[in-house]
Amino acid sequence: MGDSPRKTIRGRGTASKTDPRYLDRQYEPFNDGWDGDEEEAPVRTTVTVEKPRTVISRNQSPDVPFDQSLNPYRGCEHGCVYCYARPTHAYLDLSPGLDFETKLFVKPEAPQLLRRELAKTSYRCAPLALGSNTDPYQPIEREWRVTRGIIEVLQETQHPLTIVTKSALVERDIDLLAPMAERNLVQVYVSVTSLDQGLTKRLEPRSAAPARRLQTLAELHSAGIPVGVLFAPVIPFLNDSEMESVLEKAAAAGVESAGYVMLRLPHEVKDLFRDWLEQHEPGKADHVMSVVNDLRGGKDNDPRFHSRMRGSGNYADLIRQRFEKACRRLDLNRKRRILDTSLFVQPRKPSPQPDLFD
Repeated sequence: MGDSPRKTIRGRGTASKTDPRYLDRQYEPFNDGWDGDEEEAPVRTTVTVEKPRTVISRNQSPDVPFDQSLNPYRGCEHGCVYCYARPTHAYLDLSPGLDFETKLFVKPEAPQLLRRELAKTSYRCAPLALGSNTDPYQPIEREWRVTRGIIEVLQETQHPLTIVTKSALVERDIDLLAPMAERNLVQVYVSVTSLDQGLTKRLEPRSAAPARRLQTLAELHSAGIPVGVLFAPVIPFLNDSEMESVLEKAAAAGVESAGYVMLRLPHEVKDLFRDWLEQHEPGKADHVMSVVNDLRGGKDNDPRFHSRMRGSGNYADLIRQRFEKACRRLDLNRKRRILDTSLFVQPRKPSPQPDLFD
């Protein structure tokens, strides 16, 4: 159902329940005179078990640096209002708004399915990306530990992986990641959107605080794990002035590489982000969206390969030049790390017969 764009929910990125675009009926809000008469109950997070047949997704986009990925969860409780993955909830007939961050799906059998897929004779080893769609270390990972189970399989088979996260929970798995790092099998990226705790809390309400993410980078680096920082997304006139500061703090924490992504507003995300601007940055809303439109050829979003991650035009060129200059000064991205695929040991195929001793 629709909601007032001014409504907010404590600890959530959006209060909107914008309709999934594939539903055969849509709903409109109706004021029956009771609005605001009763205090609403807190919005609880629910977790549903999902049982997929496969877990590895293949990528054919030239814009991302991996060929295959794995997402242990659907939806993400971090609640980042700008998240480009929000529209995927529409395929479940759920709202890309509030449902995306409160109605989560877990794949508890992912480690076993991964082992089965790695055992196929047709499988060819390539680094596996964790965190390409939703954060593998979002809060429910503390209980479900699916990400850890996946890493255990990858460590056992000496399979390379990359991780992208906004969570300090990745530190829990240093015992697995550090030995893999010694064999050049892992690289971890931590996304740092802003150093401003107030802005971060409004943009990414259930993610780790900025200082905590920098501490995570330092902890991983101290353990010998190669780390990088992602300044993502770049939001015109909200966080773009912080690019150099974020890179400097990350370099001091030990990162060896850095990247950035321009704000993307596909499908329902464009309306959610406009509502967020009106709620939290009304004085900047028109200016922000004006620059976004310039970046995207006059539209809110440009899905074309080669431009969707960086944008185009004068502002995009300026951001690119600033980023490259800062990286040269801080000695970042001096050499691209190529993870080792030659150590991969294919697991034994599961027997079709049950174990006699089970």
